[in-house]
Amino acid sequence: MFNAFKYTPLKDVKVVIIGQDPYHEPGQAHGLCFSVPNGVTPPPSLVNIYKEIETDIGRPSSTNGDLTHWAEQGVLLLNSTLTVAAHFAASHAGHGWEQFTDAVIRAVAKKTGVVYMLWGSYAQRKAEFVDANNNLILKSVHPSPLSAYRGFFGCKHFSKANEYLISNGQKPIDW
Repeated sequence: MFNAFKYTPLKDVKVVIIGQDPYHEPGQAHGLCFSVPNGVTPPPSLVNIYKEIETDIGRPSSTNGDLTHWAEQGVLLLNSTLTVAAHFAASHAGHGWEQFTDAVIRAVAKKTGVVYMLWGSYAQRKAEFVDANNNLILKSVHPSPLSAYRGFFGCKHFSKANEYLISNGQKPIDW
């Protein structure tokens, strides 16, 4: 449930990706938004993320859905709600997790030079906590199959994030 914090301490955060809630099928969630444990088939949104990475930076799509290696490089993979009932998406929304995760985003927002990848209207609402003059805010539609073709594909967030990090003297992310 708290792997986002285990793998990405506040002092190391360079990129923030905000999800809504954990995947809700048994064995999928492991505390990092959009990520699934090694050996679990990547869900459609993650498949679309991989497709965009391949198009954007030319890296072949991965078949492994575990994004721990991103988190270890400073990518905070934070869901707004950290728990969910099996088979029921958004089942724990509005029960208090958002107060906690909004406080986390506010704490990260005290840093400068951070890239925020905000995919979908839910995540984009979190931009209100961030100073756009001292950070990079990248917005697009959600990578789900329902919306990816309306602007996620072609957004080039991964190369833009790395360009920004390099321009601010930071090591780019190995997506």
